Amino acid sequence: MALEVGQMAPDFEATNEKDELIKLSSYRGKKVVLYFYPKDNTPTCTTQSCNLRDNHEALLKAGYVVLGISSDSEKSHRNFIKKQALPFSLISDPEQKVQKAYGVWGEKTTFGKTYIGTIRTTFVIDESGKITEIIDKVDSKNHSAQILK
Repeated sequence: MALEVGQMAPDFEATNEKDELIKLSSYRGKKVVLYFYPKDNTPTCTTQSCNLRDNHEALLKAGYVVLGISSDSEKSHRNFIKKQALPFSLISDPEQKVQKAYGVWGEKTTFGKTYIGTIRTTFVIDESGKITEIIDKVDSKNHSAQILK
């Protein structure tokens, strides 16, 4: 079942790059940008993450906390954060539990090949935990502008 704007964002517990347990519900009272991306250190994912990095101050000023999620390990996330100087946490979801809860683990086609993987999607969540926007056509080069519009 696909999530819709107006629904409560599914709560989750997963570890970040520092091996800290992250719970979505612990961010109540703050707006959250939860972006799901396929893989650390790949061209499009790097472009998207760096766009969020370059506009992080504007996102903070607008009241957002940024959290990225992929199937990569905590160690991979640490390396990606260090290499790209990312100022936000990346959450490890190797069993795709969070991705499945958000409906972003599924069939995709790249260069004519169909396979199962992470469907690049961003959820904007309000202070009460409700989904206010779902960005499923992510413009990696201008992703912050899509969120801040």
